[in-house]
Amino acid sequence: MSSATWRNFFTYNKYAQITARAVRQSLKESERVVAEKRGTTALKYQRWENGVGGPQVFLNPEEDKKVGKSAAV
Repeated sequence: MSSATWRNFFTYNKYAQITARAVRQSLKESERVVAEKRGTTALKYQRWENGVGGPQVFLNPEEDKKVGKSAAV
């Protein structure tokens, strides 16, 4: 049996996501909070017209993330 049997079931990105989550969950509380903050992403959208950029709009504002986390706890 190969050491890379995960390749039969997951893509590399999914495997990396699963292992990163397992590592973060195994950390102590203070270190885990810092690691989870590094894992957050911010998505922005900006419409360009005639070579001029419009206003940047966050697709996942910080307020929405905070509400989701408190509801999940």
